[in-house]
Amino acid sequence: MANEPTLKWSPARPSALVVACSDGRLQEATDAYLFDEFQITRDDRFYGPSASGRIESAGADYRRKLPWAPLAELRTRQELDAVDLLGRRREWAADASVLLYRCEVDSAGSLAFVNLDPDSALGSEGSAHLRNRRTR
Repeated sequence: MANEPTLKWSPARPSALVVACSDGRLQEATDAYLFDEFQITRDDRFYGPSASGRIESAGADYRRKLPWAPLAELRTRQELDAVDLLGRRREWAADASVLLYRCEVDSAGSLAFVNLDPDSALGSEGSAHLRNRRTR
């Protein structure tokens, strides 16, 4: 048949679970980043709500909880929360490897994936400033 799909279902399990922003504008960049950094081509995806906007409106939940905070403070809160989550990863991820990244979009539309794990050598080098951070 001329209209048969060329993609086939595979019974093999994906090797990664990706929790990502539901903003469709980031999906192609996320796919490219996962492949370029980790060679991930097959993953299960869980999409969370998006702020649907530029970096100024990123972190909608943080913005809702801290409406008075400037962007730098919202980023710091995300970073501290990431350190806390990673410190308790065995409680919620058992023995699974966990990598945490924040996708930042600047006013020109450029994307950067920032590693939020201060102890990880994987992925971007954007987490060096987190190494001396302490959680609450």
